[in-house]
Amino acid sequence: MRYIRPLSIEDAVGQLAGSAGTAAILAGGSDLLVRMKGGFVEPDLIVDIKAIEGLSEIRETADGFSIGAAVPCAVLGESASLKKAWPGVVEAANLIGSKQVQGRCTIVGNLCNASPAADSVPALVAAGAKALVAGPSGKRTIAVEAVPTGPGRTSLAKGEIIEAILLDKRAPRSGDAYLRFIPRTEMDIAVVSAGVNLTLDEQGVVKSARVALGAAAPTVLLVEEAAEALIGRKLDEAALERLAKVCAGACRPIDDKRGTIEFRRKVAGVLARRAATTAYARAGGK
Repeated sequence: MRYIRPLSIEDAVGQLAGSAGTAAILAGGSDLLVRMKGGFVEPDLIVDIKAIEGLSEIRETADGFSIGAAVPCAVLGESASLKKAWPGVVEAANLIGSKQVQGRCTIVGNLCNASPAADSVPALVAAGAKALVAGPSGKRTIAVEAVPTGPGRTSLAKGEIIEAILLDKRAPRSGDAYLRFIPRTEMDIAVVSAGVNLTLDEQGVVKSARVALGAAAPTVLLVEEAAEALIGRKLDEAALERLAKVCAGACRPIDDKRGTIEFRRKVAGVLARRAATTAYARAGGK
């Protein structure tokens, strides 16, 4: 096994592209090191990206925010401007693991681990976040929901690295929220989760919306019909009931010891309804 700590994204990409065996990227390591210890993976090459300039920074620009791939989730919670603009994204990131894990884990790692139950991903999808991908052919930007293709699988090609997560500058009267259901009160995996992002007009009518569900299918679901149930309306009881019904129907969950299909569908609707109510209030709706 080789371990390298490149100082540039170009070097990291080159090392990954030229590797002959299995390669892995190390940022926080909260997923990778656990899998290695459990014997589930034994990379021939580990590329530690924490020394690459800019990858451990949150940058606020005129266009929004750029969150480097090596930024720990705890740091997201310490960014006042990010919390104000995207509270749902920060809430989701701050639910990953324990306080100790928070100091290491990253939202890019959470995304690339490609678990259907990943906490940060539904919130990022609802936020319309994009991934800045660096690879042998240069850089490209893709929607976050295009990264996971199934449990443990991503669309990234050999040599590609997600350099940063990009969040747009918030429009006025906007708000987002993320909620999950877990059997315990702390440090558990979501049985089902929901992220909602809303923008209102001056009268409090929803003019744009995104609704995402986690742990409800092999990948996070962006439920466009759920968004349509809210657009053009204030968040009245009829709109919330329609939202819950659509979300429950959109689920493609599994039966396991943590929850049945019927239970997950029911809870998906309840969480979407509650997250929408919180997002609406944060956007200034009454």
